Amino acid sequence: MRQCYFCTNNIKEIDYKETEILKKFLDSYARILKKDETGVCAKHQRKLSHAVKNSRIMALLPFVSR
Repeated sequence: MRQCYFCTNNIKEIDYKETEILKKFLDSYARILKKDETGVCAKHQRKLSHAVKNSRIMALLPFVSR
């Protein structure tokens, strides 16, 4: 089992403006990966999905990638 990326790097808040970090947790179709695939803990997975959704609304990340 992998360690949570955010726990190991001591990241408390996941900012929606940090698109390079958020892109690590998206697949090629710009879908959010499951926590089993990314190794992120449940608490940070919820924060991650909220940050990705906010980033999409602010047009920093695409809703669909072709």
